[in-house]
Amino acid sequence: MVLAFWEVKLGYLLGKTMRCIFCKLDSANSTSVEHIIPESLWNTKQILPRGVVCDKCNNYFSRKVERQFLCSPEMESLRFHQAIPSKKGRVPPIMGAMLGSEVPISIRRVLSSEEIVTSIELNEDQVELVRSGQSSKVNFPIASGIPTAKITSRFLAKVALEALAQRLLPHYGGVDYVVEEEQFDLVREHARYGRVKEWPYYVRRIYDADLDEKIHGLDGQKVHEYDFLHTDHGEFYFVLALYGVELTINIGGPCIEGYETWLKENDNASPLYWGKNAEG
Repeated sequence: MVLAFWEVKLGYLLGKTMRCIFCKLDSANSTSVEHIIPESLWNTKQILPRGVVCDKCNNYFSRKVERQFLCSPEMESLRFHQAIPSKKGRVPPIMGAMLGSEVPISIRRVLSSEEIVTSIELNEDQVELVRSGQSSKVNFPIASGIPTAKITSRFLAKVALEALAQRLLPHYGGVDYVVEEEQFDLVREHARYGRVKEWPYYVRRIYDADLDEKIHGLDGQKVHEYDFLHTDHGEFYFVLALYGVELTINIGGPCIEGYETWLKENDNASPLYWGKNAEG
């Protein structure tokens, strides 16, 4: 990553203006690194150096795309059940129900150095129900799937373009290619401005979120993983898995039928564990 950073800087020093891969404006004075996957999903390694994404776009994605994605009910449920903390070290609470009470209860998880503590917040009436023996059962919502809101496709588009820039960082001029290539304009504008109202993506579970056995060469669960798929039909897809839920977006345009065809032709294999990624 250090070498990649200096390679980007070298282009600037030689007279090549650094430009943001999203807005295409001068980003030479930007000071923020960009996390491809949000820090609140335990990402400390997949990071783009300063200037690849400008400060303005970085801040926009943090507030308007990533936060909305992470705060969706489905993602908060996933983060609660998997005890994934925010940057401030807090696991998002979820709302539950107590038998005999119409008032919802807040269920929280607190991380310590040795264990995960789950606590339930009750009001006075609910405490009295417990003391009187009238109620002692609490319903916990089960972990739900990945959000189906429109913000999910914008989140995927953002991660896809950044992952592509990451892939091309070791090559001189690689980031410039991402900026200048017109075929990426539609996906970059969808991520940054939401100009495409309907951009479908494909979602499915490829392994259980609470994986506790060796599968595909993994020892236990994996928070996030991603790769690209270039089909024989010339289509270019980005594939991201979060706790075993695979999400795929077509980088070339708002169409997912080609990926569904690819799945049928390849026995529903995941591109993350197929071809060059196959075990063994």
